[in-house]
Amino acid sequence: MIDASLLIAIDRDEPDAKEFIEATLLEEEPLRTTAPVVAQVWPDGARQARLARFLPTLDIRPFASDQYQDVGKLLRRSGTSDVVDAHLLACAIYLGDRIITADVSDFVQLSAHLGAAAPLAESWR
Repeated sequence: MIDASLLIAIDRDEPDAKEFIEATLLEEEPLRTTAPVVAQVWPDGARQARLARFLPTLDIRPFASDQYQDVGKLLRRSGTSDVVDAHLLACAIYLGDRIITADVSDFVQLSAHLGAAAPLAESWR
């Protein structure tokens, strides 16, 4: 599951983001994110051509009506308030995915109480 940082870097045409995506595609690893993450980085689609071209390559997971409880529990137990990150974490747990981010610390507090169930969070940089 990729977070907003990688999508922002793709939109900015950052070379290290392109290298990460190419390497991931060579490994045939599915690229997933969530609809809230996309919404977070989509302020003006008319000016985001690179991102618009990249989004169809992703498996974008919706914020399903049955996930609000899991997301709320993650927020309450972690003492955090970022619904977008909590939803990404909940989806990663459900799918057995790792979290790809530029800032692993964003997910440390959020998943600290999960123990062995916490998905691996690693930096794409």
